[in-house]
Amino acid sequence: MNNRICSLLNIKYPVIAGGMVWCSGWKLASAVSNAGGLGLLGAGSMYPDVLREHIQKTKKATDKPFGVNVPLLYPDIETIMNIIMEEDVKVVFTSAGNPKTWTKLLKAEGIRVVHVVSSSKFALKCEEAGVDAVVAEGFEAGGHNGREETTTLTLVPQVRKAITLPLIAAGGIATGRGMLATMVLGAEGVQIGTRFALSIESSAHNFFKQKCLELNEGDTMLSLKKVSPTRLIKNDFFRQVEEAENAGASAEEILAIIGRGRSKLGIFEGDLKDGELEIGQVASLIKDISPIKAIMEEIITEYKQAVKDLPILALG
Repeated sequence: MNNRICSLLNIKYPVIAGGMVWCSGWKLASAVSNAGGLGLLGAGSMYPDVLREHIQKTKKATDKPFGVNVPLLYPDIETIMNIIMEEDVKVVFTSAGNPKTWTKLLKAEGIRVVHVVSSSKFALKCEEAGVDAVVAEGFEAGGHNGREETTTLTLVPQVRKAITLPLIAAGGIATGRGMLATMVLGAEGVQIGTRFALSIESSAHNFFKQKCLELNEGDTMLSLKKVSPTRLIKNDFFRQVEEAENAGASAEEILAIIGRGRSKLGIFEGDLKDGELEIGQVASLIKDISPIKAIMEEIITEYKQAVKDLPILALG
């Protein structure tokens, strides 16, 4: 496969791992890169010294391109960006903030910059900011989400119409057929989170992974809308937040319920009752925890077969 995303990121397949908090460490990032995609480290759950350690370990584990996902609201953002430049990371995915803030400086250092958006309006701002590519993420995705609640199927063609930049689709994509569907709509690559979060190499706790394998349709829901919309598994913590939101709790009251380290408690430490369990809707399709190499092979094989099947589906 060879398109603008593959050329831009110097990868074999246009498949990018989500930079997921408490999941995307060096083992996951290097495994995805070694399998032909682009692995990302999730800086959102790493202190600066931990990020540096994971960058260095990723370099030792792969000679393929990899990147770092950086939420721009990160409290130590300047330190994080300096580490990325010092360690000569070649790709940065940014989210949750203004892409104009860091894009120019990063690109001056020879770094490819990709920004995640949830609307066409913000995609246009990315193009104005000079990013190299855009990720259009629908609200099926796990973790933090756009307030617009626009689905991937609706978002991707609208963003494709709005911008000329290379476009990556995200949200609800876990299979080769899902990958092809978004590319038919105008994407040139996909970012996959949930499927890779439920891999052997993911640093998420095994209790969390096993819980996700048990999910059915409707077992996740967008929550925390007054703070930062987040897709969560319906557990005791979710129901506590839901009850407070239904009672008209303020953002400050919701933040008090969340406290500190809630997502670490759930995803990394495996507290299925009181932890914040972030995962995408597509988890209900996943029934096994496999190594990244096998997952990538399955996705690409299914994608190629789906392409072959397209003439059969043609009308007329």
